[in-house]
Amino acid sequence: MYTPTAAESAPKAGHKSVKTDLYSHHDYYGVDDLLEDDHKMARGAVQEWVKSEVSPIIEDYANRSECPKHLFKGLAEIGAYGPSLPEKYGCGGMDEIAYGIIMQELERGDSGIRSMASVQGSLVMYPIYKFGSEEQRMKYLPKLANGDFIGCFGLTEPDHGSNPSGMITNLKDDGDSYILNGAKMWITNSPVADIAVVWAKDETGRIRGVIVERGMKGFTTPEIHGKWSLRASITGELVFEDVRIPKANVLPNIDGLKGPLMCLSKARYGIAWGAIGAGLDCYDSALRYSLQREQFGKPIGGFQLTQKKLAEMITEITKAQLLAWRLGTLANKGKATSAQISMAKRNNVHMALEIAREARQIHGGMGITNEYPVMRHMMNLETVLTYEGTHDIHLLITGMDVTGLNAFK
Repeated sequence: MYTPTAAESAPKAGHKSVKTDLYSHHDYYGVDDLLEDDHKMARGAVQEWVKSEVSPIIEDYANRSECPKHLFKGLAEIGAYGPSLPEKYGCGGMDEIAYGIIMQELERGDSGIRSMASVQGSLVMYPIYKFGSEEQRMKYLPKLANGDFIGCFGLTEPDHGSNPSGMITNLKDDGDSYILNGAKMWITNSPVADIAVVWAKDETGRIRGVIVERGMKGFTTPEIHGKWSLRASITGELVFEDVRIPKANVLPNIDGLKGPLMCLSKARYGIAWGAIGAGLDCYDSALRYSLQREQFGKPIGGFQLTQKKLAEMITEITKAQLLAWRLGTLANKGKATSAQISMAKRNNVHMALEIAREARQIHGGMGITNEYPVMRHMMNLETVLTYEGTHDIHLLITGMDVTGLNAFK
């Protein structure tokens, strides 16, 4: 039995393979004509960063199921943390379309890398900005924006996923503090997080948001192992055993389930854009492969069934691009509803997953290897289909929106 040496088993931080990222953007309907110059500049900057810092190493890290933690700081340097939050707090001050495009380019590299950024920006920085005091904003947001702090978001519990209102994590008043008990599950970034925005029920049964800091007694963040998906993203639990939370760490401007659901809408919006990136990467790889791979005396791209796959791929990508762009224009006006965001998240993630599956077929046997990005995207998208609201839950959100009838109960 072969036993790897210590050197072979050691983390290869900073290791880069000889792979070159040949990706080029695809815009069949000229959607770029609808974008502002700063949108395209942001896309170009993030795309170049992904090509130089993510693509050369991501297959290696995913293969070893290790998070490239050095990229957390790089994400800050390209402005990927809270890009649409105000410059006053060290953020980008950009609009929602720019935010979406940044998420698209990051997920083109890897869904786990986009998760790093979207959790930090949408689920940690956004609630502190939206629901926090000015003191909390100034204390946390600049450090989160520049990558000095890493954050995570605690809502999902071991027994309460799609039904967050059933949470049992609780807060008990203890004078100038609250005592926090409970656990959260499937938390992106938790093992390395400096702070966690956690949602728990107070003694009246109302849901409150609190900022839990690394080092508070009774607060632990065990890592979850054995994932076949999002292998380059670090995931864990949040465990609270009589954790004393100063009342100054309670988000003062929100209570009830509305708070975490607003955060989820912000994150789902980014995912609706991000999934397009994964779909584009799979399409781009399949298109190039189909023009290079020859069978029966000609490139496989010359056969009808391959062209059918490619034509359907670019059609669905184009529809998703238009859906995301329109959603972005609504978001910029403050008019994007949670139901509209649900439709885009559900459609675009499903689109990307189907494209990954078809792209894998075009690549044939090579499609299951890490010489190409398709299988990694496919595995990642299985998680993206489920988190931030499952595929079926988003279907029911749309159903309730168009009928006015609640099918959840």
